[in-house]
Amino acid sequence: MGKIIAIANQKGGVGKTTTSVNLAASLGVLEKKILLIDADPQANASSGLGIDVDSIEVGTYQVLEHTASAKDAIIGTTSPNVDVIPAHIDLVAIEIELVDKQEREYMLKKSLTDLKKDYDYIIIDCAPSLGLITLNSLVAADSVIIPIQCEYFALEGLGKLLNTIKSVQKIHNQDLDIEGLLLTMFDSRLRLSNQVVDEVRKHFSSMVFDTIIRRNTRLGEAPSYGESIIAYDATSKGAINYLNLAQELIKKNS
Repeated sequence: MGKIIAIANQKGGVGKTTTSVNLAASLGVLEKKILLIDADPQANASSGLGIDVDSIEVGTYQVLEHTASAKDAIIGTTSPNVDVIPAHIDLVAIEIELVDKQEREYMLKKSLTDLKKDYDYIIIDCAPSLGLITLNSLVAADSVIIPIQCEYFALEGLGKLLNTIKSVQKIHNQDLDIEGLLLTMFDSRLRLSNQVVDEVRKHFSSMVFDTIIRRNTRLGEAPSYGESIIAYDATSKGAINYLNLAQELIKKNS
């Protein structure tokens, strides 16, 4: 049975999509079968793996609405062992459309039940909000990875997210675990970066991944070519960081 991991933080620009795409690609290269679900209306995870977002006819929106099965929405990618359920800008409307539905928080969970046996890991790239789509992702997930950027407001909003996770555990999904906090955009030359690392490790010790994702130009360039960092530049710091993260995740779950 596969493990469903949501990558969530309501703060934008912390490296959620970068992590979703590159962790998926790294796990794929390590011969794990991966499904990446794009649950963000911006659809950056889809375009970041070379999918033409405008041509999407069936994606996360239809899966959440239950007008298409998750199997029908899966698209193969050029990244080894990685499939995607893509998003489209129409996903913005789903919050309004689900609001009157019964068990609206469980729409994604129900759609993914049959897929767990087909993949080693299902990774959900969440939107930068704590709305209904992110709630669906947390209810469907077995665990959550929280990216935290090594910058001034790093811990701002983390308490709010941890409270959301607690209430999801209490009401909807008592099996939801925190897979770990992931430090991103680390720049060893900056005193602030090092202070954030120390602070996060002090407060959350064993919850923090050993792997730190360093600030890396190649990581920023890769999405514009519709490629993961593994395909774009496998020797870059960014690629090595994400491969290390993938190995750490596999070891943790073996």
